[in-house]
Amino acid sequence: MYESEKDFPRDVEFLLGDIVINLHQAQRQASSGEKDLMEEVERLLLHGLLHLMGYDHEKSAYHARKMRNKEQSILHAIKEMD
Repeated sequence: MYESEKDFPRDVEFLLGDIVINLHQAQRQASSGEKDLMEEVERLLLHGLLHLMGYDHEKSAYHARKMRNKEQSILHAIKEMD
């Protein structure tokens, strides 16, 4: 898992992966969670990025909690910037 940007290789170009967001599903999730579409897309984008960085909420309850806390922490920091 990459804990910080220092952990990423510097000597080679690399691709972490792709993030694909289904906007129809995001709209359904936003509606059921009383969010707007943009908030849900931001959450899904961050969720995908955390997966690319090595977080996996399906490994265990501990990993799920760790990923959820990181996601909430970053989303909170983004909201404070607005």
